Amino acid sequence: MAVPKVLLFYVFTPLSDPDAVRLWQRDLCESLGLGGRIILSKDGMNGTVGGDIAAVKKYLRKTREYPAFKNMDVKWSEGKGGDFPRLSVRVREELVSFGAPGELKVDANGVIGGGAHLSPGALHELVAERDVTFFDGRNAVEAEIGRFKGAVVPDVDTTRDFVAELDSGKYDHLKDSPVVTYCTGGIRCEVLSSLMINRGFTEVYQLDGGIARYGEEFKDSGLWEGSLYVFDGREAITFSDDAAVISECRECGQASDRLQNCDDPSCREQFVICPTCASQDHFCAAHSSQATVSRARP
Repeated sequence: MAVPKVLLFYVFTPLSDPDAVRLWQRDLCESLGLGGRIILSKDGMNGTVGGDIAAVKKYLRKTREYPAFKNMDVKWSEGKGGDFPRLSVRVREELVSFGAPGELKVDANGVIGGGAHLSPGALHELVAERDVTFFDGRNAVEAEIGRFKGAVVPDVDTTRDFVAELDSGKYDHLKDSPVVTYCTGGIRCEVLSSLMINRGFTEVYQLDGGIARYGEEFKDSGLWEGSLYVFDGREAITFSDDAAVISECRECGQASDRLQNCDDPSCREQFVICPTCASQDHFCAAHSSQATVSRARP
């Protein structure tokens, strides 16, 4: 019986010909029957693939045979089957779209000038010794359903909002204190921590392997609360049966971590909604009045 698995991975390393790597990765995934999304740039590779465990293992083995990718960071999680209905392998200017490609510096060892990496265990040691601020490196809806206790959650809808948010001065009071950035698998914090250091934050850390690795080690018995948003058909995952539900249905206020897209087909905004309320049409704030008018027309 096929056992579905999902592999989350990234590596920062200079690539002289990312388009050639794109063709190789596309052919490799297609030959193994894998779905997912892979992004390449001159600075490395970032991706998630899913499929039968044997095929995913072979993909990882073959990819790591390429010298530049031998040390790429990987995390495993349970799949449900059909988590990725298609395969997308693309070359972009940035691995993560912060809108600041000129700021990122990368060599064969990874990002230059990023925050110090903390393993999940080292994070607990730091928190026990110091007054630490957690800084969420994800988008608003991701943080809504799960986050570290007491974390600062920036007012951002996309990663491209972070530069303006950091430049706004809202977080200048944190520049001389320890700040731990965290995100899903670690890649966004590689960039975010370097952007913060470039702006005068003096003691910046990043959670190595992100929330995914932290959850593997501590499940729901540590500093994490809620569900982890993921970018595939599963939408969100939990680390144990003891996971808290910290978000509420935007319609009735009932505890829920269920996400739904705006019912306007042109909109990609998501929000938290419970199964009961989800049985009716619902629209994001930008489309609600428009939808009400259109439904009222004869």
